[in-house]
Amino acid sequence: MTSIMGDIRDYSHVHDVCKKYKPEIVIHMAAQSLVKYSYINPVETFSTNILGTVNILEAARKVGCAKSIVIVTSDKCYENKFNQNDHIESDAMGGQDPYSSSKGCAELVTHSYIDSFFNQEQYDKQGIAVASARAGNVIGGGDWAKDRLIVDIVNAWMNSRPLIIRYPEAIRPWQHVLEALSGYLLLAEKLFTDGMQYSGPWNFGPDNDNNKSVKWIIENFSLIVNKHIDWSVVNTAPLYESDYLALNCKKAKQELLWESHLSLEKTLRWVVDWYVALNENSHDMKLITIEQIKKYQELL
Repeated sequence: MTSIMGDIRDYSHVHDVCKKYKPEIVIHMAAQSLVKYSYINPVETFSTNILGTVNILEAARKVGCAKSIVIVTSDKCYENKFNQNDHIESDAMGGQDPYSSSKGCAELVTHSYIDSFFNQEQYDKQGIAVASARAGNVIGGGDWAKDRLIVDIVNAWMNSRPLIIRYPEAIRPWQHVLEALSGYLLLAEKLFTDGMQYSGPWNFGPDNDNNKSVKWIIENFSLIVNKHIDWSVVNTAPLYESDYLALNCKKAKQELLWESHLSLEKTLRWVVDWYVALNENSHDMKLITIEQIKKYQELL
């Protein structure tokens, strides 16, 4: 593996890397990915998530090396209609907070490029197929991002301190990160082998049984580690987050034959197992991670 560090807002760098290494498959996952941080740094959020996406697509268009491009955005890209409906791929883009809005914009950018440069007519000339992927709230071992629920719970548990949360009753589509990644890789493969047939937007979320509240996650994490975690709610005004968010993944299940394999109970168990191993300070965490990947692959 060749690893090159860089800023996706730097078009010249992105273009030069594409030109030098000529990737045939591009999976774009770089982002400013935190809601709360987007209120503090909206310019960085918009420039990274929108212009960064433009730079990836433009470099791929100019260099012309890629056959398959997957642009990963977010389940928060959709306009909130303040109802309990699961989002389907044709729903309108939106987002009240800067992060969600930037992801909706990234979707609009992607589909503008599809319509303008990567459509069927252009595919016959260039052979480049592009799709966007929208996953649920991914969780997994190794995440240390600020203001993320699992990370905050782990820190509270490891350090025996109170947990501060924002919306205990908010319901989210929780899923293990390997579930989302399996969808991205399957989509990239389909774009590579069958081109325009799989171009466009795709949801990769958990089954509805995995749509649980923040409070449910905290309580069940406590049960698994057998330790009570004190928590309290902080006033987050003017932060805005929807009460209910879920994805309809019928399209991916029917057309890609993609499935979600882990219940939320098993997902949370895998996550806790990873952090417990880390907390014991006697394990090779790379091996623990690889073992979970192998374990997941056996389910496919």
